[in-house]
Amino acid sequence: MAQNSASGIGGTRIRWAPVQLAALVVGATFLLVGILGFIPGITTHYDMLKVAGPESGAHLLGMFSVSVLHNIVHLAFGVAGLVLSRTFNGARWFLIGSGIIYLVLWLYGLVINLHQPVNFVPLNMADNWLHLALAVGMLGLGLLLGRRPANAVRSNALR
Repeated sequence: MAQNSASGIGGTRIRWAPVQLAALVVGATFLLVGILGFIPGITTHYDMLKVAGPESGAHLLGMFSVSVLHNIVHLAFGVAGLVLSRTFNGARWFLIGSGIIYLVLWLYGLVINLHQPVNFVPLNMADNWLHLALAVGMLGLGLLLGRRPANAVRSNALR
């Protein structure tokens, strides 16, 4: 299995498994989305951004409902992805665990009344379908890239 590598301290090579790179990219993307949720213009109706709840009228890219809480959740997933991407198992479980969380969030968004206080994140239908896509994507990456070949050599980055 081909490994990606980068120079570490003292010229040592750090080996990155594909699942680690996937978790790094997913984490960086969540971090970027969390930051963008606080930028007027990229987030439309920014003056309607609330801490939480369905009354937040702000929309990331004019499409996805956001609130301060929603943006903080994206930032937290981003930081978790960056930190957990440092190890094979951390990256694998970040992707699988996040995929499960987003699958549950998708189901939650389908069964609640999006206009009631129970929609505390807040969510809209665009968020719901994005959450399904994220769940399928992260679960797929974690399960497919997170498999070790039978003859895999364990390096420090793979633990």
